Amino acid sequence: MPTQPTQDKLLTRIGGLLRQAESTDNEHEAEAFLAAAQRLATRSSIDLAVARAHVTGRERRSTPVQRVIAIGEAGKRGLRTYVQLFVAIAAANDVRCDVARTSTQVYAYGFDSDIAACEALYASLLVQMVRASDSYIKSGQYRSATVEKIVIEKRYGRKVQRQVRAPVAAVTARLNFQMAFAARVGRRLAAVKADVEAEIQADAAATPGTAIALRDKELELTSYYTRNSEARGTWRGPQASAGYSPGARRAGDRAGRAARLGSSPELGAARGQLDS
Repeated sequence: MPTQPTQDKLLTRIGGLLRQAESTDNEHEAEAFLAAAQRLATRSSIDLAVARAHVTGRERRSTPVQRVIAIGEAGKRGLRTYVQLFVAIAAANDVRCDVARTSTQVYAYGFDSDIAACEALYASLLVQMVRASDSYIKSGQYRSATVEKIVIEKRYGRKVQRQVRAPVAAVTARLNFQMAFAARVGRRLAAVKADVEAEIQADAAATPGTAIALRDKELELTSYYTRNSEARGTWRGPQASAGYSPGARRAGDRAGRAARLGSSPELGAARGQLDS
């Protein structure tokens, strides 16, 4: 299987793409760099899977691991949308997740290089999401919209519910924006993953062990997750309990489409954080 220096070289290449995405003001170039970073991460994962299937002798065989990913302090607003972003990235990188009830951390299950790729992408995209939502709120665009709310009133000693139109609160707009941003980024990364896997499958005749290696990797991760996960249910994602804002959703989706990776730590640093 690839040596540690080889893995480090792959991660360095991904980090270079992230930096290029960060440095350009052209949204099309940024999207191309993002796609390239995800494509390389996916290809690296597949290559590692093939190597794992053919490991022999005394070579140390990689196995799935669990890492705790810190999302934020308890009580901080927006943690569920942060989790949504990480889970979307993880889904495109063969990593399974359990989410703490408080949304303060995510338990990631996968091969070390896959989790490292997730951590690097998350560090960059989180900055982008927060920055874009801050800009949207500061612009005041959300103030022109209204949202339906249910008001409970007392009439003749009885409680009566009625729907009213009320201005959209900043917190409602921010949550809706970030949910749409995370959802769009997740779809973009998933599309890249699907394209790469389709290309690999099309080339299966040239590398007949690939399909078997991918299946073995999936089975090994599923088995590891089943043995180690203590989840009692399925995470349902964030809910905009304060209301629904179509305008904020549209703005968040646009930002997700044009997302360029913000300032992120080196991949080596991200991998170090995973050891906590």
